[in-house]
Amino acid sequence: MAERYPPMAPGREEAGGPGSPEEVFRWLEAGRLPASAAVRRLRDLDPRTAPRRALEGTEDSVEAVLAELDRLVGLDEVKRLARELTAFVEVQRVRSARGLAAQPQVLHMIFRGAPGTGKTTVARLFGRLFQALGVLPRGHLVEVERADLVGEYIGHTAQKTREMVKRALGGVLFVDEAYSLARGGEKDFGREATDVLVKAMEDHRGEFLVILAGYSAEMEYFLGTNPGLRSRFAIHLTFPEYSARELVAIAARMVGERQYRLTPEAEERLLARLEGARGGLHPYAGNARLIRNWVEAAIRRQAVRLAGSGHLDTLSREALMTLTWADFEGSL
Repeated sequence: MAERYPPMAPGREEAGGPGSPEEVFRWLEAGRLPASAAVRRLRDLDPRTAPRRALEGTEDSVEAVLAELDRLVGLDEVKRLARELTAFVEVQRVRSARGLAAQPQVLHMIFRGAPGTGKTTVARLFGRLFQALGVLPRGHLVEVERADLVGEYIGHTAQKTREMVKRALGGVLFVDEAYSLARGGEKDFGREATDVLVKAMEDHRGEFLVILAGYSAEMEYFLGTNPGLRSRFAIHLTFPEYSARELVAIAARMVGERQYRLTPEAEERLLARLEGARGGLHPYAGNARLIRNWVEAAIRRQAVRLAGSGHLDTLSREALMTLTWADFEGSL
């Protein structure tokens, strides 16, 4: 639901909110107006302060990216941060336009969590969000791991790491399992990759966004291996394991995106299976990746079931879209 402006002072003629940018800032400082509402009001009063992409009317507007983020299951902390960063970037832009000091936009991030908890998906959405906000010119995602950064001989690592940074300029460099850069000890070339990356973040300040991702404990160790590393990442996000109900919701979304649907029995039995197995699953069992594998296997089994019916050409649209518990059961 859209936020409403606070009521105006008695006797004031304008009924829609503060009547000038200066008054918007006074309301904001007095706590009478939330940051997101202040941004919208400033846009109404002065369209020059709106983000470039939003003014162009392109598909990736700020609102479109935030709406896509909202459709993800769970990840409440991520969604809150996305709105906080949006308000911060837009308010800093308006402050600059009004001749006020603006805080530097240091947005490099650490993502902590197990595989399949949404880290790569969120990194891609953040790239698009910052493009829509005008912070990044391209907003593309370059996903790398240790093998993409670490070379086999002296000098090779610096060359490979600089090449990946070059590809990521204007967008996001996403380093998955970043802690693996420190796994070989003091003489490992991974240390050199980290040093080159830290220097590139300084040399290309504001030109790209770096996101380091990996398991929580391993990432904490990794951040301690380079004195300049931790201070360059002001934003730390934790991606929790999904609950059984969230995994079922993810399954329903996945099948819906593929124009299938789950029967009520399939949803109930999936939930029961996940709740019963959760304690016995390996803590890094895959989360959404596990669900994706189950969904894809069920779709294949449904195809075998329908093809074996002998009436493939006369099947209804509903039959072609429906995934039953039997389609899942054989592959779990």
